[in-house]
Amino acid sequence: MDWSTAALLVLALVFANLPFFTERIFFIKPAAGGNKALGWRLLELAVLYGIAGAAAWLMESRVGQVHPQRWEFYAITVCLFLVFAYPGFVWRYLWRKPGL
Repeated sequence: MDWSTAALLVLALVFANLPFFTERIFFIKPAAGGNKALGWRLLELAVLYGIAGAAAWLMESRVGQVHPQRWEFYAITVCLFLVFAYPGFVWRYLWRKPGL
């Protein structure tokens, strides 16, 4: 595995967990009431998946011809992105916080 593949995996891991570690909507506007709803987090997750995919496409286009992908590729990458998001989901929704 070369550095670009490792960098892309680390980028995807960070992007998948970002929505769960902030209470700001799209990292700009504070959520009403101080708590961001799960729907906002899922929307941010979808947008960040698109950004990570665009970064992957850009890296591949700089190396050579971009390989055309079918729906199976996108189904697998969405599932991988959701697996990467699992630590953030556990920290936000399943981890018991003291005093609550």
